[in-house]
Amino acid sequence: MGSGIGIAALRNKHDVIITDQSTEALAKSEQMVHQFFDQSVQKQKMTAGEATECISRIRFHNAIDRIAGCDLVIEAIVENIEIKRKVFAEIEKYVGQHAAIATNTSSLSVTGIAAACRHPERIAGLHFFNPAQIMPLVEVIPALQTDKSLIESLRQLMISWGKVPVIAKDTPGFIVNRLARPYYGEALRIYEEQLASMEEIDEAMKRIGFKMGPFELMDLIGNDVNYAVTTSVFEAMYYDARYKPSITQKRMVDAGWLGRKSGRGYYNYSSITPEKTSVILSDEKQKQIADRILCMLFNEAREALRLGIASAEDLDLAMTKGVNYPKGLIAWLNEYSIERFESVMNGLMQAYQEERYRIFKNR
Repeated sequence: MGSGIGIAALRNKHDVIITDQSTEALAKSEQMVHQFFDQSVQKQKMTAGEATECISRIRFHNAIDRIAGCDLVIEAIVENIEIKRKVFAEIEKYVGQHAAIATNTSSLSVTGIAAACRHPERIAGLHFFNPAQIMPLVEVIPALQTDKSLIESLRQLMISWGKVPVIAKDTPGFIVNRLARPYYGEALRIYEEQLASMEEIDEAMKRIGFKMGPFELMDLIGNDVNYAVTTSVFEAMYYDARYKPSITQKRMVDAGWLGRKSGRGYYNYSSITPEKTSVILSDEKQKQIADRILCMLFNEAREALRLGIASAEDLDLAMTKGVNYPKGLIAWLNEYSIERFESVMNGLMQAYQEERYRIFKNR
């Protein structure tokens, strides 16, 4: 992720320093940067001279003190708030008083990270999506302590990079990782209840416009990563049942079946084409699966809007640009109809009698 952010900065005429304690990690980062620009030349997206000029502006160092003089530092390390707090306190030792420091955390408290700093007003979240050099969305997250002018400066910087910035309140999961939880969680629930196979669930969601089904997408993201984010949001939201992790997901992690990167996840990737069971899905079953998952997504989006997590426009931009949803959830709900949404949710509440299925009201 750090390498991808570095590439994005290089392409926009910045000088870049990538620092890591691990020599091996730095070597991999350097290889990734060179490979990206080599491929860009091969695909005629830039000239060899332009690629060489970009690469001339990056340096790789083990020593963190090399960041002295940087105007913006973006942290992209392990998702552990105590480690991040220590790193931020260390960064402050070396950068100037006007330097901005941002965290690429996907779900941790930006406010909690900023609290470890002498100048928390210059701390913010800049959550890029993988691969950062390609994906357009960036969530810009102010901590409680952040100077408001910094957020606008970061938003304008991301626009100048050709990114699509959205402003998100500092709450667990921000926009995307909060709103997307039902796509995985409800799919896992349907599978565990033996109401449909993972192939049927994936097919049902692709039929309504999603590029990948929930199980395919979890395998792409990495089941360890997806499980960790789910657990983080669940704990941060005071164990709200809507975000409850799945035993199925935990067992995949226990087995080391992490998805594409390990060669096995919900599907087997040992061959070029993942092994999948053929799907014959009736229109009625497809509708039952899709309605249930979609309405849980709508419900989450309504609650985020009511709580002011982001504007309706930014909520929809985040889901279309960050995770390639076919439509923004707020706009999609208006097409779907509130009456139909309430009918599905009331049916789920009647069937399960669980808080998980309570309907969130608009403001």
